[in-house]
Amino acid sequence: MPQIQIQNLRKSYDGKTNALESVSFDVQRGDFIILLGLSGSGKSTLLRCINRLIEPSGGSILFDGEPVGSYKPGQLRRYRRRIAMVFQQFNLVKNLSVLTNVLTGRLGYHNPFSPFKAEEIEQAYHNLKRVGLHEFAKRQVKQLSGGQQQRVAIARALMQEPSVILADEPVASLDPATADSIMQYLGEINREGITVICSLHFLSLARRYGNRVIALKDGRIVFEGLPADIGNERFKEIYGQDAEEI
Repeated sequence: MPQIQIQNLRKSYDGKTNALESVSFDVQRGDFIILLGLSGSGKSTLLRCINRLIEPSGGSILFDGEPVGSYKPGQLRRYRRRIAMVFQQFNLVKNLSVLTNVLTGRLGYHNPFSPFKAEEIEQAYHNLKRVGLHEFAKRQVKQLSGGQQQRVAIARALMQEPSVILADEPVASLDPATADSIMQYLGEINREGITVICSLHFLSLARRYGNRVIALKDGRIVFEGLPADIGNERFKEIYGQDAEEI
């Protein structure tokens, strides 16, 4: 059984035009899926529908065979523990320490007044070590570079003990070398058994890290297959006839 099944998914924000139109695909456990497409193609909308940050206008999403749209609040809370999100703008609290930001990844397991346990703090240090930042635990996030902040966000996501990580343009605001290092961390996490669905602009990164590509244009899937199968003609179909690969 696929881990996630997207079936005829549709999303409209204004009731007139569709940001997603009849999107269907399966996600297998251990996939590293790259979502490609121009800004406005529907990539972010799709990711936000998967973890129900926004509600689809039609269609369905199944997780381990269960329809996500029917989850009640308690079920939705448990589901979101398993679906971690990494954002383009990091979504960290800049005035708090690196360690505190990482620990917020455990909030889905707590009531509002329960303190973090000693083993959770130990787990936070472990996840910071996984992304090479354990020595920065007590530093304020605002003192870190953009690439370091994204690594904090990845460590925070790992605190959820997720089975899926959704990464929404995680390297869009980073320089090429830093972007590649962030993708390497996501690749290592994927090899440990965590499914990754990552939206990107750059085909070179998709070829290097993805085992499958799903390309969107105007809210519709225009390509689904192997990264190596995207030649020049297919590239222009995704990005437009005047586009040039970087």
